[in-house]
Amino acid sequence: MRALVQRVTHAAVRVEGETVGEIGAGLLILVCAMADDPKTQATTLANKIAKLRIFRDETGRMNRALKDTGGAALVVSQFTLAADTSRGNRPGFSAAAPPEEGARLYEHFARQMRDLGIAVETGRFGAEMEVALTNDGPVTIWLEV
Repeated sequence: MRALVQRVTHAAVRVEGETVGEIGAGLLILVCAMADDPKTQATTLANKIAKLRIFRDETGRMNRALKDTGGAALVVSQFTLAADTSRGNRPGFSAAAPPEEGARLYEHFARQMRDLGIAVETGRFGAEMEVALTNDGPVTIWLEV
């Protein structure tokens, strides 16, 4: 699985003009299941992100994890993280998991984050979404497990 993690002061996702997920301070997590990813990778990724020390402590150093801050996560499916641009200018997405498998892993990832005690909002898998965020820092981190 792949994820692009952004520390935010606010993030929201809309589908057809309706806000379906919104958080204050926390993480916007764009996730992509790759073909043949086992369920254990979604669990590993959730654990990694929950413990990722990218929030400021009282001295201003990035030394706190999402779990330490009480912040929330907005989890949005993003199959375009599987883009292959090695041949030409049009990206290919064949490395992404098929939709049914991707949806299952996306939902498992969000459930794992919740099971770790994190408040989670989500987008809508497979929908055309509008994502708005205020990146804090900015801090943006790419993860792949």
